[in-house]
Amino acid sequence: MAAIDRHAARTNCQRPHRIVIVGGGVGGLGLATRLGETLGKAGDAQIVLVDRSPTHFWKPLLHEAASGQIDPATHQLQYAVQAQRNSFEFEQGELAGIDRTARLAMIGATHDANGREILPARQLAFDTLVLALGSVTNYFGVSGAAEHALPLESVAHAETFRRKLLDACIRANHARRTNAAQAAEPVSINIVGAGATGVELAAALRDTVRLLNRYSLFALDPARDFRIRLIESSARVLPALSNEISDRAQRMLCGLGVEVLTDTRVTEVRTDAVFTHGGVQLPSDIAIWTAGIAGPPVLRALDGIAVNRSAQVLVNRTLQTTTDTNIFALGDCAACPSHNTDAFLAPRAQVAHQQAVFLARAMKCRVTGRALPEFSYRDAGTLVGFGNKGTIGSLSGLRARPIFVDGWVATVVYKLIYRKHVMTLTGFARMAFDTASHWLRRRAHPLIKLY
Repeated sequence: MAAIDRHAARTNCQRPHRIVIVGGGVGGLGLATRLGETLGKAGDAQIVLVDRSPTHFWKPLLHEAASGQIDPATHQLQYAVQAQRNSFEFEQGELAGIDRTARLAMIGATHDANGREILPARQLAFDTLVLALGSVTNYFGVSGAAEHALPLESVAHAETFRRKLLDACIRANHARRTNAAQAAEPVSINIVGAGATGVELAAALRDTVRLLNRYSLFALDPARDFRIRLIESSARVLPALSNEISDRAQRMLCGLGVEVLTDTRVTEVRTDAVFTHGGVQLPSDIAIWTAGIAGPPVLRALDGIAVNRSAQVLVNRTLQTTTDTNIFALGDCAACPSHNTDAFLAPRAQVAHQQAVFLARAMKCRVTGRALPEFSYRDAGTLVGFGNKGTIGSLSGLRARPIFVDGWVATVVYKLIYRKHVMTLTGFARMAFDTASHWLRRRAHPLIKLY
């Protein structure tokens, strides 16, 4: 058990303990909701959530938004509404810095599309600060990657990719119609990084091009007129998972017509091509980078807060930063030590979720001056979706060793994970209505977003 933190309760006799959470992802919003329902509602603490966006979107769905298979607007949750329903406050803005001595979080000004200021820069006082900023794309210094390869970090990025895909399809369709005698080049999509996001996006795109073929503007042959490449520097796809899952995933991708290039390191990205370490030039209409993550750059300049090489905040087993006991971090932006190895926990949604549940309990101890518990992660397994071809993966905790799953069981569990996330935030009744509305929408609207 950690030592008792006397400072945490120092202001209880004067005003509620003020907890500021920066970042409204799986961990940050989950923590704010839980603390609002407990400490906030009881008046024992004031909970403030800060995020640069006005809405929350579950990031594991980004590949479906990018492929046009869901309308992200129907899956977004408004922070202001969530705050009103769960007894916390919401401030829109982006973290610009902190003053650890004065215990202030500096929030930058927000601007509209024309550069006009909407909200001024502000300072938020805190007794406890929780960093839940998520992650950004790590291009590993590859030439041209940041300029010409799209990231997939947000709804805005997913929409940009989807729009580029539709534009490329319209161009190719027009070229084939007007030059029917000439063999037109296929639409080439290069996905760099064969982790779960890259694999799921590649599979989703194969479903998408099949659906687009139904409409005259996109009447391209799904097999002949599209070339989807998945490029991975490691020896296999899904390198973080077991060989069994990796091998099965590669067979499924090949069956879908995805060209899988393993042991292939990208050295340069240009507007119209991706270059590999062997000097091979791969034509590219669209390149998207899913090969790695790092902490947001602001974390490197937070008043001396220690970070690792990937700009993730170093934390101990209580999730307090190694620099300042009044500052915690969770999720992708935190380098949290694993109990079983010397490595850090992987940046996964289930890690952020479990850390949010842990901190909701730990904060109750903190505001009353009790000793903090230590976080222990329990791996529930990993599932990877392949669209209409199903889901594969492993489930842990049922037996001594992980169980490989596929077929309808894996697909049902895969879909329930998201619904559980929604239920955690909104309750069972709203989750049920939300699920029903999505089911009805898929039957009343096209299966693909065409605008």
